[in-house]
Amino acid sequence: MNPLISKYNVAGPRYTSYPTVPYWQSDTYSNSSWLSSLNLTFQASNNFTGISLYIHLPYCESLCTFCGCNKRITKNHEVEKPYIQAVLKEWQLYLNHFTEKPRISEIHLGGGTPSFFKPEMLKMLIEGILDFAILHDNIEFSFEGHPANTSSKHLQTLYDLGFRRVSFGVQDYDPIVQKAIHRIQSLDSVQRVTNWSKQIGYESVSHDLVFGLPFQTKNSMIDTIHKTLALQPDRIAFYSYAHVPWLKGNGQRGFKDADLPSAELKRELYEIGRDLFEKNGYVEIGMDHFALAHDSMFKAMQNQTLHRNFMGYTTTQTKVVLGLGVSSISDSWSGFSQNVKDIDEYLEMLENNQLPLLRGHILTEEDLVVRQQILDIMCQFKTSWQTDDFTDEERANLFVKLEGFKQDGLLSFDENSLIVQEAGKPFIRNICMAFDKRMLREQIVGKLFSQTV
Repeated sequence: MNPLISKYNVAGPRYTSYPTVPYWQSDTYSNSSWLSSLNLTFQASNNFTGISLYIHLPYCESLCTFCGCNKRITKNHEVEKPYIQAVLKEWQLYLNHFTEKPRISEIHLGGGTPSFFKPEMLKMLIEGILDFAILHDNIEFSFEGHPANTSSKHLQTLYDLGFRRVSFGVQDYDPIVQKAIHRIQSLDSVQRVTNWSKQIGYESVSHDLVFGLPFQTKNSMIDTIHKTLALQPDRIAFYSYAHVPWLKGNGQRGFKDADLPSAELKRELYEIGRDLFEKNGYVEIGMDHFALAHDSMFKAMQNQTLHRNFMGYTTTQTKVVLGLGVSSISDSWSGFSQNVKDIDEYLEMLENNQLPLLRGHILTEEDLVVRQQILDIMCQFKTSWQTDDFTDEERANLFVKLEGFKQDGLLSFDENSLIVQEAGKPFIRNICMAFDKRMLREQIVGKLFSQTV
């Protein structure tokens, strides 16, 4: 086994936020403190960067056994309208707290399966949002589509509402893998929705692939990637499978741990993919994305404006992300909040005119400093710090860790900055963990995160 894989294959966060959710401090959080932090950032950001909306649409017709997202499995489409009405009610409750009309720069529909909803229901949702908002000069509206149920009407309806980016969850084309993860879809279906998207005028079509799934082999991964390259998506998300079957509500029980590739093979699958993508004109961005040179994500990386939040990598710079829908997470930059995770509870709270909040965290000054350092590493592969960002003991411990990374050829650093080397990119989560003061201080017992490799 590669000694670096053995050394660094530990449980660690993906750092879509800092602090990560297990380290949120509920004793310093209240709904009123969250709303105060939101209003302050909203006033500072609204007329400049605008705000982002993440809308969680949790329903799926069948369970994908690799998925760790919050979802409800049903074939009953009568649930669509009541849920959309609840999301719009939640939006209205937030509007009551704002001092002016929100200026929206980004909307992302995630799930679950957004394309579970009929096009007219999605139209009702987006129009209900935009009726009470102003569009920013630069908008990016995107949604996640299932190749098996995304229709041309879905695509046209959302395009007419301003959507220009769509991502399709492909995962893998191998029939053995598809059966294991209960995600059966043909190359023809992916090709069909990809062609429709391009013909309608979508500017960025993304395919999501996952490496590390059960029964994946080098040959099957090569075949999946060749089929993907033949369709020429503008962007490819190449995610590491996060095996977290212990989490409540998780469907990751359709296969055995022994069916998963070893850590070394999993890393090799990634390297196979990366090499094939780069040979075909895709550029690696962050830790799990590749894009062609015309794509907005590539341009954001070139301009050093790439950003990362609970939606993953984004080209939008806003510090306000409002999460609507069950289990959604909101971000005011100085505060986080998460909605309740149970759909029935979510609907009931909104019926009673209550914001459906479950928990959150108000960031300290230290949190804000560390957040920026980790964000810089994740987006730009470099960061810097001030002398007083660390105590003498913290600095000494940090430099010991950085020296270890340096000796392994993963980064270079001096007294006040570091740069991640090419060899260090596969271990970017490990490098970020060296700066994670809450993880270093607050030892929480139990399984929290997936493996970093």
